[in-house]
Amino acid sequence: MHPKRKRKLITIILALCGISISITCVLMALGKNIDLYYTPQQALTAKLTQNQLFRLGGMVRKGSVSHTPQSLAVTFVLTDFMANIKVTYNGVLPSLFREGQGIIARGHFDKHGVFMAEEVLAKHDENYKPPEIH
Repeated sequence: MHPKRKRKLITIILALCGISISITCVLMALGKNIDLYYTPQQALTAKLTQNQLFRLGGMVRKGSVSHTPQSLAVTFVLTDFMANIKVTYNGVLPSLFREGQGIIARGHFDKHGVFMAEEVLAKHDENYKPPEIH
């Protein structure tokens, strides 16, 4: 093989190896930082590990919200009208949070199957107007 062709071939092979290693590193980093989104039914049927972080979305079941006195702890049931999951959260709830409202909670299951939320986001419909406008 001609020396110039051999150098070109080696350069191309090294470049392809470098690109493939870079792509592999990026995909591995993204895979560790992605929070998957599940409905309650999907979360119950998925094979999730005990401390695997994910987002759980659904409606707060009416009559299920329970506040702990002298604490920021709250428990409620999140439903997609096919399955229910008990959620506990310790923190300040968003102002839009209420029974019958859609929310997204980020957290993980504990060993008893209760969803331990680290963050709760309340969703609003397309007709939302801030309280200052009303």
